[in-house]
Amino acid sequence: MSERYLSVVQVAEILGTTVRFPRRLIEERRITYVKVGRHVRIPESAVREYIAANTVAPRRRGRMAVAA
Repeated sequence: MSERYLSVVQVAEILGTTVRFPRRLIEERRITYVKVGRHVRIPESAVREYIAANTVAPRRRGRMAVAA
């Protein structure tokens, strides 16, 4: 088991947000987390999955559809 578990502070640093944002993700159960006693840890893979699921690809430039 080589999964790395991150603190809320570490996740906030990775996402470039305040600590409040990952705490809200946990509260709303929008990201996987593990309780270790009274501590909360987030698997590194869950952070990668969250980023992938919320990544928006750019639109392709080209012809626009004309409404009739």
